[in-house]
Amino acid sequence: MATTALSSAFSFKARTPSFSNRRRTTPQVLPLPSVADLAAAASSMPDPNLDGTTVAIVGGGSLAALAAALSLSDPQKRRQEQAVAVGGDDKAVVRDYFNNSGFQRWKKIYGDTDEVNRVQLDIRLGHSKTVENVMKMLLDEGPLRGVSVLDAGCGTGCLSIPLAKEGALVYASDISAAMVAEAEKQAAEALEGMEGVQMPRFDVNDLEGVRGKYDTVVCLDVLIHYPQEKADEMIAHLASLAENRLLLSFAPKTLYYDLLKRIGELFPGPSKATRAYLHAEADVERALQRVGWKIQKRGLITTQFYFSRLVEA
Repeated sequence: MATTALSSAFSFKARTPSFSNRRRTTPQVLPLPSVADLAAAASSMPDPNLDGTTVAIVGGGSLAALAAALSLSDPQKRRQEQAVAVGGDDKAVVRDYFNNSGFQRWKKIYGDTDEVNRVQLDIRLGHSKTVENVMKMLLDEGPLRGVSVLDAGCGTGCLSIPLAKEGALVYASDISAAMVAEAEKQAAEALEGMEGVQMPRFDVNDLEGVRGKYDTVVCLDVLIHYPQEKADEMIAHLASLAENRLLLSFAPKTLYYDLLKRIGELFPGPSKATRAYLHAEADVERALQRVGWKIQKRGLITTQFYFSRLVEA
């Protein structure tokens, strides 16, 4: 399969048959965010608690000091404390977050309001790029009219709505009742008066609770909330629902991105950073292979504060 360029920031390449055929590229050196940017990121999270010690460590430029500070960060402990507080596991934490403080925060990020900070605006841009590239991937393979598509983890309907506009039969679910209600509202407004378009069918459900068979299954930016073992189970279930295509996005586990995540964990409090799980692409690929699926296309969407690997199997 030939390489298909989707945008200046995103490209797909065919599955490389052997290592010798891979083209060598010069590694890209990416600048670390400034202290001001990290503070802004922390302010976009629930109950941030930025102290002077943290700023001094990040701003000082000392790798030794940074490493020492990272070693003191204990995100796993904070995740466990969050789970106990809401009476459940990671899934309960996610449900509670996106039904409460997280709903208002991410409704703003996914929306078009100007009441967002620089970091939130950057994340909005990254997520919209992911949606745009998913739509291009699907449409490049043919019209979507009459094609059944599951949008698993639909949020406020950022993908469900453009899918419906193309004539797809959209089934959308999310673990958050608040998100689903907002998605229904936005879809009704966006699709009103459009001929030949069916409203998406929305449902409150977690990934493993969804049933049925769909031509295409899409799950964007959901696996970041779950550890690899749980993600493997979710991938297997989603694969069992797909008859033709399965598209997944996840935060890739690389040295650079892991460092950014760990820096984010220096900002204490029950924040999004403390519940973010990065996944190695090889682990996701193995999870797909175990259930008989093979990655056909892959790409990377990056902004300064948003990074997502997108694969189609």
